[in-house]
Amino acid sequence: MAARDYYQLLGISREANDEEIKRAYRNLAKQHHPDRNPGDKSAEEQFKAINEAYSILSDPERRAHYDRFGTVSGPAGFNMGDFTGVGDLFGDLFEGFFGGARERRSRERAGADLQFELAITLDAAAKGFESSIRIPRSEPCTICNGSGAQPGTQKATCSTCQGRGQVRFSQGFLTVARTCPECGGEGELNRNPCMECRGQGRVRQERLIKVKVPAGIEDGTQLRLTGEGEAGEFGGPPGDLYVLIRVKPHELFVRHGDDLYCELPLTFPQVALGAEVEVPILDGTETLKVSPGTQPGQVLRLKGKGMPGLRHKTRGDACYKVVLEVPAKLTAKQRELLDQFARASKDDVGPLLTSFLDQMKKLRPWA
Repeated sequence: MAARDYYQLLGISREANDEEIKRAYRNLAKQHHPDRNPGDKSAEEQFKAINEAYSILSDPERRAHYDRFGTVSGPAGFNMGDFTGVGDLFGDLFEGFFGGARERRSRERAGADLQFELAITLDAAAKGFESSIRIPRSEPCTICNGSGAQPGTQKATCSTCQGRGQVRFSQGFLTVARTCPECGGEGELNRNPCMECRGQGRVRQERLIKVKVPAGIEDGTQLRLTGEGEAGEFGGPPGDLYVLIRVKPHELFVRHGDDLYCELPLTFPQVALGAEVEVPILDGTETLKVSPGTQPGQVLRLKGKGMPGLRHKTRGDACYKVVLEVPAKLTAKQRELLDQFARASKDDVGPLLTSFLDQMKKLRPWA
């Protein structure tokens, strides 16, 4: 399923500022609100999509992550916690109009997911290993324990809204609820912000995180480390860390599934007479038997010498595609012997040459 284009959903450009994002959201949310479109499933889905878009683009960190990676929280994407967050903005338009009596909702927000690209060799992918990676991320402030308030102090209940996060006033026969202008919907005021995190409850730090890479892992695989992403806000859970594996090209082998393929140069005597040759495998060398009459392009296999299976115990094969190497220069002795061979083989026409000559005759009907 294709990722949503949040900018297109709100009908704004990628350079839109906060005010433009908020204005576009208000107009569309008012148009598609379920209370204005009872029983309309299409309007309900559009309303959810609009709220999802606003919850991302109104948050600087999540918007930056989306702009960079095209996703918000790895494969998970939108969650209902985001929906309740944008409700604070939308509430002042509809709560009084439709008779709602909402109290301040929790502003808990899960931390954003992070992605790290890890480049490894094919040998390392075959064996598996454990590595440590450095990840810069937001973490709960250890001075204030994530509260945002200076140690020894507490946030004060907002006197304007009495901790509800909203103020109500009459507008004709309607009672309209709006986000409290004093506390911004928090219901409390932080008059003594923590000096370490400046009241944010989170600080930026670099952490050394261990990641276990299983044997047989393929290029493009993502490993999920639960809870190792950005710290949540207002007591929300942390996000996840996704480690994207990139396997560097090997000097000899190309991987296809669990099999490894390699081009094997052989001489004419080796393919004609047969031979035993030393060939590479990932962890050393092995002896490969070449049968007499082996043809160029033929693939010879060493069973079980390929990659280990990621989800099963069977190993793939090491496969060698025969490439016939013709000498560019011959000694006098070599030329003499090849001349003798050519004379001896004059009437010995193989199936490939026979087929080729037959096709040639069809192109020359007068022959």
